[in-house]
Amino acid sequence: MTRQKRSKNPDAAPPPQPRILVLHGPNLNLLGTREPDVYGHTTLADIHSAMEARGRAEGVLVESFQSNHEGQLIDRVQASPLEEISFIILNPAAYAHTSVALRDALLAVAIPYVEVHLSNIHARDTFRHHSYFSDCAAGVICGLGPYGYLAALEYALSQLRKP
Repeated sequence: MTRQKRSKNPDAAPPPQPRILVLHGPNLNLLGTREPDVYGHTTLADIHSAMEARGRAEGVLVESFQSNHEGQLIDRVQASPLEEISFIILNPAAYAHTSVALRDALLAVAIPYVEVHLSNIHARDTFRHHSYFSDCAAGVICGLGPYGYLAALEYALSQLRKP
């Protein structure tokens, strides 16, 4: 994370806490019970808890948002600059293969992001091989299960540490 020098003025406000937004697309609210042979038994709450703890250890606020509705995800992305989000970790789920609108929202806000998929989308149905987000992402992680989120978080933290 980028560290700011504190003012010698004791009344000066502390520097703002860096923020990372983790966006989860449709059906990810069912993690832990949905197709455990593909997605495992870890819940979305488990994933967020681990990410939040790791962020806290670095002085970074990690916020999670899941929706089954494309418009809500787009609204959340569009609000990100006003909320001073520094980085986005995105699991678009099925929207990876269909949502030009969510892609356009990410391009419009110009906040760097890593695309994450729990399963290896390239080892699944052919229609899952293409993602509308991969070519604009800082990186893509797929097939590592819940660990993929933590790997993406470590990358985001490393980017926030850069001067």
